[in-house]
Amino acid sequence: MLTILLGTVLLVALLRMTHQIAKAPHDRPLQAVTYCILCACLSFPMGLRSVAGDVDGMVGAGTTKLVQNVLLLGTAYWLMCFYLQSASDPRSGRRRARIEVIPLLVTAVVITAATLATPRAARTHVYATADMRVPGVTVFYLAAGVYLTYALAMALWWTLRYVRTTHGPLAVGLRLVALSLACMVGAGALRAVLALVRAGGGTVPPVVITSVKLLLDLAIPLFVVGVIYPGAAGRLTALRLRLRHRRTYRRLTPLWTALHAAFPENALHQAPSGGWRDWPARLNPRGAHRRYYRRVVECRDGLVRLSPHLAPLAEAGPVEELPPGVVAGHLRRALREYAAGTPVPASAVGVALPRGDSLDDDVDQLLLLSEALGTA
Repeated sequence: MLTILLGTVLLVALLRMTHQIAKAPHDRPLQAVTYCILCACLSFPMGLRSVAGDVDGMVGAGTTKLVQNVLLLGTAYWLMCFYLQSASDPRSGRRRARIEVIPLLVTAVVITAATLATPRAARTHVYATADMRVPGVTVFYLAAGVYLTYALAMALWWTLRYVRTTHGPLAVGLRLVALSLACMVGAGALRAVLALVRAGGGTVPPVVITSVKLLLDLAIPLFVVGVIYPGAAGRLTALRLRLRHRRTYRRLTPLWTALHAAFPENALHQAPSGGWRDWPARLNPRGAHRRYYRRVVECRDGLVRLSPHLAPLAEAGPVEELPPGVVAGHLRRALREYAAGTPVPASAVGVALPRGDSLDDDVDQLLLLSEALGTA
């Protein structure tokens, strides 16, 4: 179940990154992340027994394990490239990324040669059951493990540097990534030591090998969670804001309806006509925000135009201290007077005035008046 979930998360992340890179094709850090996730996605099915059996049967024993490890090397390399391309000096970062290709290619050649030099019967075993006394097997696991440990250690070092200068969801995501990388580096170093012990004829308790594998199994999902956490947190915040704007939009309906009937020319653009043609606009996440801001502006414009008819409110005391129900009653009377064309005094009175300078303060006062109007 965890394997399927991890594969699904990787695929979704790849689709999202592909969409982003299509909008910014020259963004090198984004390219590095995309290639990193692509290598991880391609290596994922190689770890399935059904795929391994089919590929090894068609090409040769050990092919799946070799391809999977080469792709994992590529995953670690592109992870390093992300940090290198994000450096303050892009030119030096690109130069360093080109230099880092050399150990990657050397390691790929070494593990390929080690696989070919290994007897077919010993190629298909996993790390826990591999015979490390076979030189090709030892070289394979040592070379791949040393490079992965090196690349992940470099990524961990850069991650810790960036954690100090970030905050919010990004800092949380980087901390999760750093923790997962630390687990991977520790597991990689332990696997190299255990491989040497087993190659020398020593015996390693199975519980130790199982514990190292468990550490890796926990670190990989943690790394994926850390990568997607900042984006997911941003999406959740945007969703909450959208829902709040939709609720506010509905709560302003009584006030907006009354003012729109009196001043239809205040509409910023034509209201939706209804029907299936409006659904694309309604499903657009930005549509809820546009409708919200439009309604707030139209309500405030209507109150400004009606303010001369609200002059009698000043006789009841300070307007800002009057209960919303009293103001709503005067508002209804002012709307009737405006519709009847009653002459208005030269003075004007503003109602539902914000007590602060922010838009939220303005909206809070409009909501109080709208709810009072709807109750009345």
